[in-house]
Amino acid sequence: MAPPSELIEVLSNAKRPLVVGHVTPDADAIASMLSLARVLPSQAARVALERGKVAQKLRFMVEMGQVPSADAAEIADADLVAVVDTAGTNRVNVEGKWEAIAGKFVVNIDHHITNPDFGRINWVVDSASSTSELIYRLITTAGWPLDATTASLLYAGIHSDTGGFSLPNTTADALEVAAALVRGGADIDMLGARLCRSQRRSEFDLIRVVYHNTRLAADGQIAYSTLSHQEIVSSGCTAEDIDDQVSIPRSLSGVRIAMLFSEGEPGVIRINFRGENGTPVLPLAQKLGGGGHTFSAGARIRDAMERVVERVLGEATSLLQAPSPE
Repeated sequence: MAPPSELIEVLSNAKRPLVVGHVTPDADAIASMLSLARVLPSQAARVALERGKVAQKLRFMVEMGQVPSADAAEIADADLVAVVDTAGTNRVNVEGKWEAIAGKFVVNIDHHITNPDFGRINWVVDSASSTSELIYRLITTAGWPLDATTASLLYAGIHSDTGGFSLPNTTADALEVAAALVRGGADIDMLGARLCRSQRRSEFDLIRVVYHNTRLAADGQIAYSTLSHQEIVSSGCTAEDIDDQVSIPRSLSGVRIAMLFSEGEPGVIRINFRGENGTPVLPLAQKLGGGGHTFSAGARIRDAMERVVERVLGEATSLLQAPSPE
């Protein structure tokens, strides 16, 4: 899992590096971006990350990181772009999208199994728990400084992507990295409070809707919930606040596929898929034009909520009924 030496070399020599993540950034993406930018030798490192477009509960990470957000001129002037935790070029979250950085020297650091190696240098390790785990290994191999703030950010990223160290990607390696981050000063008490025990009223109201809208299908093997655009707005939330609420239908006993359908913008339905009891959901997401991990994936479909739910439920049911490969 060691990073390529050429990756360390180009990151060390970059004069105006830009770090980019994926659209609707989660804790792992935010942690990876901020941590990498904080440790790079260049004092001109910037991130393509706007606080106002980050989920309410994760904005504290942006404030902790204290890395300047790149403006249009700095994006255009970057001599190297590090794209982290981003499964494909269509998910790149930068002004002007992929086309704005395609001609630059792009390095790609990720853990999504569907990543097509779109960088000039690619370090994609799908067995890693998170991109934050990879960034930690990059930092230690390169010998860059790791302070308590960076350790806290990376711990938050690993904690989030492993579901609080409870999902199958919680490997011994991930736990060892988490322990090293604690020894490096990660503030577990603060992070636990901010990530798990600091819901705003708007977020709480949104969760109430997810619970209310949760339904079962396929004899209880599928659990899903929906959030219309109006329901999201009425709760005081935005599309950026939709992330791990799929854990609500996922929590039901006997569920093999959990799904959350959310209409962050009118007419565009985002589907979060989670697989339980050894049920892979990546094939389902890929069939719908999405991607991700074996047991955690997603897709977006432009259509009415009712038609999207009907279509995806049909595909999910067919997946469960398909004979297992021998």
